[in-house]
Amino acid sequence: MIIYLLCFILFLVGLYGVISKRNLIKIIIGIAIMEYSINLFFILIGYVEGGTAPILTKGFENSKFVDPLPQAMILTSIVIGLATTALLLAVAIRLYQKYGTFDINKIKDLKG
Repeated sequence: MIIYLLCFILFLVGLYGVISKRNLIKIIIGIAIMEYSINLFFILIGYVEGGTAPILTKGFENSKFVDPLPQAMILTSIVIGLATTALLLAVAIRLYQKYGTFDINKIKDLKG
């Protein structure tokens, strides 16, 4: 039960980084922390203590199996999260090249 609370706290740390920081790189790191905390939560939901891989053979009909769906979904989520983070970093670099700063408030005040 405590591990679920730690996932929630990790999500709140990422949310704090997104809401309170004005630096684009720190905001992107906060978004990545939020994504990975959600991934960790879904992996924990799919965990079965003493579970085995869902390979059916004789003698294992009554065994506890681990659900492979959350693992497959998280693999997809990791790839999408990596692509999203790369895109956000590319946009941040382009903004830095144009305006010379990562600060959102300064970028909003500049024209051009």
